[in-house]
Amino acid sequence: MIKENNIMDNLEVKRRKAFLIGIALLFLSLLLLIMSVNVGRADIKVMEVVKIIASKITSNKDILDGISKSKLAIVWDIRLPRILVALLVGGGLAVSGAIFQSLLMNPLADPYTIGVSTGAAFGAVLCIYMNIFIIQTPMPITPFAFLGAILTLLIVMKIANIDGYMSSSNLVIAGIIVSSILSAGISFLKSTSGEQVFAIIYWLMGSLNSRTWSQVIVSFPIIIICTIICIYFADDLNILAFGEKEARALGVNTKRTRNIFLICASLITAVCVSVSGIIGFIGLVVPHIVRFSLTSDNRYLIPISSLLGAILLLMADNISRSLFNIDIPVGVITTLFGGPFFIYIFTSKNKSIQ
Repeated sequence: MIKENNIMDNLEVKRRKAFLIGIALLFLSLLLLIMSVNVGRADIKVMEVVKIIASKITSNKDILDGISKSKLAIVWDIRLPRILVALLVGGGLAVSGAIFQSLLMNPLADPYTIGVSTGAAFGAVLCIYMNIFIIQTPMPITPFAFLGAILTLLIVMKIANIDGYMSSSNLVIAGIIVSSILSAGISFLKSTSGEQVFAIIYWLMGSLNSRTWSQVIVSFPIIIICTIICIYFADDLNILAFGEKEARALGVNTKRTRNIFLICASLITAVCVSVSGIIGFIGLVVPHIVRFSLTSDNRYLIPISSLLGAILLLMADNISRSLFNIDIPVGVITTLFGGPFFIYIFTSKNKSIQ
């Protein structure tokens, strides 16, 4: 009885700690949002940023007295959309990573495991290729990337569904197969692009440069709604993590639960990749940080991963556009920092187990 009480007390302490850390990360992300608008070569003061945002929200132009049109354009049309896309994409990739790791019961799973991101990349590369060589009027990349991701998800689910049953191992294998085929397709398009191949390579490296409000409008509802749905069904995901048979015995509809999380995580990944390109390690590293340092309870893991992922990607984007003379793709920054950090986590974890 005493041991049970101690366990319950420890769980309650962890829940309170997770809640407080979540609140702290929320305030930190809001503070970082305001500070990030000031990052750049143009000298814009914090109060000018606040006035511009307040003026746009309230439609009160009197607040803009003394602020030039160039500063207004830099803050509202250039920096703010890029910052919001960074927050949304970072949060979305982290949520997808947390879901795939729990759903597939694989600590190395991330948004790229079942090939959805490769499908989005193939759609985008195909659009870029057609814009360069086939169609005179350029087409937007985002719809093609999104369509590629969704079609890839449907194909993977169809392959993995054997005799009406879709296991985690089947999903991973099907994802690897489809991803390999699509990667070959991307390589083929790159090899036939000649001198124009840089446009494809730059997109594949992952960049938040030249993001607009249209990308914010496209990504915001999908990422937010899917994240809320995942948090709502987080208890079922916790039970599913114990195994298929155990979850069924406890009354969880495993097929419905798996499909809900699979579709939501894939939709989030699809929209993230479609607006930003390939940005690695956020979906892999962030859930590990939260899981190993705080909690594996998906009710807290998913929202905290979302906030931490948003903060880390925005910080990486600030580094990419402030410390270098050229705009380094943020995907390069996340990989340069995320790779060694993940090696540290992996080796530390193995040492603690031995």
